[in-house]
Amino acid sequence: MTSYLVLLGILVCFSAILALALNFQWGLGGMVNFGLTGFYALGAYASALFMLKGGANSFFAVVGAMAVVAAVCGLVAFITLRVTEEDYFAIVTLGVGEMLRLVALNEDWLTKGALGLTGVPRPFGDRIAPEYYQYFLLALAVVLLLATLWFLNAVARSPFGRLMRAVREDDVVAATLGKNVLWVRVRIFAIGGGIIGLAGSMHGFYYQYIDPTQFSNIVLAYGFMAVIAGGRGAHGGAIFGAAAVMALLEGSRFLKDLVPALDSDQLAAIRIIIIGVGLIALLIYRPQGFLREYRLKVSP
Repeated sequence: MTSYLVLLGILVCFSAILALALNFQWGLGGMVNFGLTGFYALGAYASALFMLKGGANSFFAVVGAMAVVAAVCGLVAFITLRVTEEDYFAIVTLGVGEMLRLVALNEDWLTKGALGLTGVPRPFGDRIAPEYYQYFLLALAVVLLLATLWFLNAVARSPFGRLMRAVREDDVVAATLGKNVLWVRVRIFAIGGGIIGLAGSMHGFYYQYIDPTQFSNIVLAYGFMAVIAGGRGAHGGAIFGAAAVMALLEGSRFLKDLVPALDSDQLAAIRIIIIGVGLIALLIYRPQGFLREYRLKVSP
């Protein structure tokens, strides 16, 4: 039971990091990212390939993956928002995310296609005994989660964070005041992309095997559920929302013990229904989410 809880804690941590990235892009920046799953897969594959084919250690692989995803996200935002309206940006991200998934599925020479990448190295995997490694990975995941939370809270309270909210609320007013709205949005999406790359790297460390089937659109659904449940714009709420979604998702596995007549397909459907019903109830009774977005307070 202890091992299960430790592994669940690791899963919650990198899911929360992913939720924080989406909350930064959408909750604070107002940029809907329907390509979240594709960028998440890009982070996982980039980190794994840097280690397996590039010979990099885990630290440089994670930094490289974050840089790759940040660059791709920034490029997508720059190209898209220069030539089209913001309303079409979400559609473009959806297309880019699906393109990345298809690349992972079909480029056998790079990603081994449907077979996936096996034997993804773990940080200090050769120095820590296997029976203790899960505790180290949990500690590492918690540290990375707290570091991400600290960084995003610092950004949210900085002048750039206030500029993000201004662009989100009314970009015309921000542009009238002389702010470069395009450059602000590019930076928002790139910073969020770097954090998505970190979450994807943690995914690879956790499973040590990645293939395209792990990156279905259900990842996108869970990400938005976590942000909505936690409270859009509230970083602490995103963590709480991710933990709640993962707890419901994993806890519902035990329905099989309570109702032995359920087969695997029925159980999978019921688990999704439980999360959906919970989200609907939350939207009805607490539409603002668990926590509220940080707001700058001005003394009268």
